[in-house]
Amino acid sequence: MEFDKEKMPKHIGIIMDGNRRWAKSHSKNISTGHREGAKTLEKVVRYANKIGLQYITVYAFSTENWKRAEDEVNALMLLLKSYLDDYSKRADSENIKVNIIGDISAFKEDLQRTMRQCMDRTKDNTGVMLNIAINYGGRAELTKAMREIAQEVLDRKISIKDIDEQIITRHLYTANIPDPDLIIRTSNEIRLSGFLTWQSAYSELYFTDIYWPDFDEEALDRAILEYQRRNRRFGGN
Repeated sequence: MEFDKEKMPKHIGIIMDGNRRWAKSHSKNISTGHREGAKTLEKVVRYANKIGLQYITVYAFSTENWKRAEDEVNALMLLLKSYLDDYSKRADSENIKVNIIGDISAFKEDLQRTMRQCMDRTKDNTGVMLNIAINYGGRAELTKAMREIAQEVLDRKISIKDIDEQIITRHLYTANIPDPDLIIRTSNEIRLSGFLTWQSAYSELYFTDIYWPDFDEEALDRAILEYQRRNRRFGGN
């Protein structure tokens, strides 16, 4: 696919929705849907690396997903651990940098250790950065940021007058990552569901009825081409 290199997004966010509906439509169990979704993620990230995207942030597990059935949550955690272990093993050949955003303290210690090991193993890679949002919610992220800023005020490190957008951004999980240019949501759901609430203020939004396990390289191409047709004015003319 030929893209306009001058209009190529640097950062794409993806809300990977539809694993469970895909499973139901194929008469499969939910775990199979999530496994197919993980395969799709691997394929899409490899392709993103190939076409020169710099950042991809995916919504893997929200703060609200704990409400799901215990068996499904446990299966998701096992799948995540296996996925990160595989990335660690293939770090050199893939050249993909993995970063976890969200509150990982809620997970079991062995899964936390796997997350840290994967980030450490891939930290020097120079390809696309894959940010995996786990136990993440936009409001929870902003609440965390406000608490940290309030503590800095109490500690007299900053004054209330110092608080601006840059200070808030510095306390987000994505502190050193540019805001997403484009956010894609699959499965015909037309909302952001707390994904990158602060960071998405000027993101272009793209919604598709494709279930996430069926999303592929051509679907990503279509989203990028649609993005390139838009005129981003950021409130200007």
